[in-house]
Amino acid sequence: MMDILLLLAALVLAVTGIVGCIVPVIPGVVLSYAGLLCAYGCSGSALTPAALWIWAAVTVVVSLVDYLLPGYLTRLFGGSRASVVGATLGVFAGFFLFPPIGIVVCPFLGAVIGELIHDSRDTARALRAGIGSFLAFVAGTGIKLAASIYMLILIVGDLIPTVRGWFA
Repeated sequence: MMDILLLLAALVLAVTGIVGCIVPVIPGVVLSYAGLLCAYGCSGSALTPAALWIWAAVTVVVSLVDYLLPGYLTRLFGGSRASVVGATLGVFAGFFLFPPIGIVVCPFLGAVIGELIHDSRDTARALRAGIGSFLAFVAGTGIKLAASIYMLILIVGDLIPTVRGWFA
């Protein structure tokens, strides 16, 4: 009975983690890793403690990169602190006011508006900051999705023999 609950929890957490890679309020990679921990708890799991430590490190690194990348790329593309703040506010505004397209468009608009508030004369710089913010979103989402999807594949691959054993 416990194996069934752990299996279901692992799958639900992994799938929710993938969704969380796109939705900014849900910690996607962390949920996928929690799913991996649930899979490890199943009696037939072939996951090793070393694999869990490696994936814990991947989870931390991916989370840090996703946190730091928007500010870095926005500034790399010429944006100021105002555009970084605008992009951050845009993420939340897009999520709550205009889902799902707002999650992609509003950080760009927020960075542009933030930069224009900072310096209304330099629209080219504001657009570059918006592009940097957009690229950070795409790159961060891609990195998180890759890690979360791979963890789901590990979970499914690890649990198939367990489920097969229930019916044999």
